[in-house]
Amino acid sequence: MIHRADFRHVERLRVRWAEVDLQKIVFNGHYLMYFDTAVAGYWRALALPYQATMDALGGDLYVRKATLEYHASARYDELIEVGVKTARIGNSSMVLACAVFRGDELLVAGELVYVFASPASQTSLPVPPDMREVLTAFEAGQPMVDVRVDSWDSLGREASALRQQVFVTEQKIAAELEWDAADAVCLHAVAYNRLGVPLATGRLLDHVPGVAKIGRMAVQAPMRGSGVGRAVLDALLQAARARGDREVLLHAQTSAAAFYRRAGFVPQGPAFEEAGMPHQAMLRVL
Repeated sequence: MIHRADFRHVERLRVRWAEVDLQKIVFNGHYLMYFDTAVAGYWRALALPYQATMDALGGDLYVRKATLEYHASARYDELIEVGVKTARIGNSSMVLACAVFRGDELLVAGELVYVFASPASQTSLPVPPDMREVLTAFEAGQPMVDVRVDSWDSLGREASALRQQVFVTEQKIAAELEWDAADAVCLHAVAYNRLGVPLATGRLLDHVPGVAKIGRMAVQAPMRGSGVGRAVLDALLQAARARGDREVLLHAQTSAAAFYRRAGFVPQGPAFEEAGMPHQAMLRVL
């Protein structure tokens, strides 16, 4: 019997009106969409931005076979959870086991068989050892991200590339507002996945005696919501605590304020504009 606890990664979804058929239950074909949505979340849990990872590995994954077994039905507006795990890895193929649950009740189980192949010829290739290692490590419960805290001399290349991508290219912040002299004297954190790819960064400055300031928090777009940004934030908080700071201040973009609230930060005063974007000062006591 398949149980929810069998899956390290579980994606929570809510059944939409458009997914229910004339029998007032989820149309059978939509469960494949639920599986596919959860598989995208699975790659985020692996800390692997999917498209960039496949490009780097020189291939892509193609579905060879999909099977479903129906046990019970989901209904409109119910919360369901979709589990995904790597069941087997062959020479050029891999099998993902998937299951849909309502609470602890199994609704649908299935398997997705993928073949790793060349995008140009769509001929099969061996599953890369690096991909095999990440999948195996995840299912064994190992961490997917390594956060390093060090100087700009050590981490500046990766940190600057992330900040350029997020702040200058994506958010259109002027480059002259992004770079300052503080980079050379403060602590930086960069999160790397198991392939050594930098995914997120942030920095820790001296503000006033006993108070540190966190800034320049940047996460690759495909990795947002995966926990990698929280890993960087926690590493910076730990660094502040270790050097004796009592409080940590930051200026959060208002769109990210909820993220910092969940980490224990409290808003301070009214919102204000910084670098052309609305911000909120927030404080956390260590």
